[in-house]
Amino acid sequence: MNPVGKTRGPRVLAVVPARLSSTRLPRKMLLRESGRYLFQHTVEAIRRAVSVERVVVATDSDEVLAAAREVDIDAVPTSPEHPSGTDRVEEAVRVIRREGQSFDVVVNVQGDEPELSPADLELLVGAFDDPDVQVATLCAPIRLRDEVQDPAVVKVVTDARGDALYFSRSPIPSLDHPSRPSRPGAPGLSGARRHVGVYAFRPSALERFCALPPGALETTESLEQLRWLEAGHRMRVLETAEAPAGIDTREQYEAFLRRYSSRDPLQEIPTP
Repeated sequence: MNPVGKTRGPRVLAVVPARLSSTRLPRKMLLRESGRYLFQHTVEAIRRAVSVERVVVATDSDEVLAAAREVDIDAVPTSPEHPSGTDRVEEAVRVIRREGQSFDVVVNVQGDEPELSPADLELLVGAFDDPDVQVATLCAPIRLRDEVQDPAVVKVVTDARGDALYFSRSPIPSLDHPSRPSRPGAPGLSGARRHVGVYAFRPSALERFCALPPGALETTESLEQLRWLEAGHRMRVLETAEAPAGIDTREQYEAFLRRYSSRDPLQEIPTP
């Protein structure tokens, strides 16, 4: 059983979708060169967020299911037919509801985010103190100009309230338009934000999200969050100081191992 954290405020469930198949780094969820499975690192990071009551891995892989149970992590088997991790999360929530548990907020954290900050999760959950917020996600400043042009780095722009206006793989906002006013001393990337792919939903919003058909913008950009915006809904975006380093390639995993080996082991003890 996962440890119980916060006893006041919304009841928060974190679901970690963990597919075994991966194009750039096959079977990455079961990588264990640190002594822990990759998804296990992610679960332990989430457990340090005191507002999260329960953490569950959702997977279509018998191997991941067995590995989760081996290390005493809750796991839910899900269909292999899901087109996205969000659909896998929604199925897991339905399974948990049938078991008799309900939650006020559902957080979707991909299994390849072992260095996600618990403080960032607290920030995300805190967005739901606003009753108007149905879906929320994170962003962080872009520090390197090369990232603005990189289609693998998803960019986001928001309105004055902090709700997403658009997500894109292209540079937004434009930093190079000739009419852009120059501000002496202002950093060149001051307006650029990268999306951090961690989401939180009210359960009813999660159900509505998964019931929506893919939109034209989602198909064009290959970004499922655009489905929600194109349907006319709002998504709150909270800014963090730094984007966590997700694991998509062997090089990124090896860099994570180097950082992990030099870390204070006390940081890896989950909050009771």
